[in-house]
Amino acid sequence: MSGPDWLPDLIRLTDYEGDWRQYIESVYAVFRRDFIEDVARCRGDFVRVGDQSIDGKERTFWHITSEGNVEQNRVPDLRRCERIGWVRAIIDHDGDPTVLCWPQMRGRKRRHILWMKEADFAVVLEKRPGCWWLWTAYPTERQHTREKLLKEYDACK
Repeated sequence: MSGPDWLPDLIRLTDYEGDWRQYIESVYAVFRRDFIEDVARCRGDFVRVGDQSIDGKERTFWHITSEGNVEQNRVPDLRRCERIGWVRAIIDHDGDPTVLCWPQMRGRKRRHILWMKEADFAVVLEKRPGCWWLWTAYPTERQHTREKLLKEYDACK
């Protein structure tokens, strides 16, 4: 991993001696701190997360710490969990030269991509009236993912 000094350290399962319950609670504590207790802002507007709860945690939390196409069948992704602190840090550094930013239209939905190319991580926000919605965040380690993001970014320049 490479990146600027403002990028938080990874939160590793090995730091919790493989105790998944304790680990996921620690990962969730970072999510709560960054998005519930101290609401993030992007370009002057608040960044919101969904309040629908699954197993006592916001759906947005589960979405950014797991992967899969079917919501009910998503599986935890350690790479996403380890980088939970990066989501807020990248949003807070929108405009930093290390964070590539561009608008993206998905149907009628207006999204804002923040991609830290050097650290292989992207955050996706959706514009809503008066706020941003944290849509997802994910590692961009796969070559086809990086190529797709770079193509989108270049098309918006």
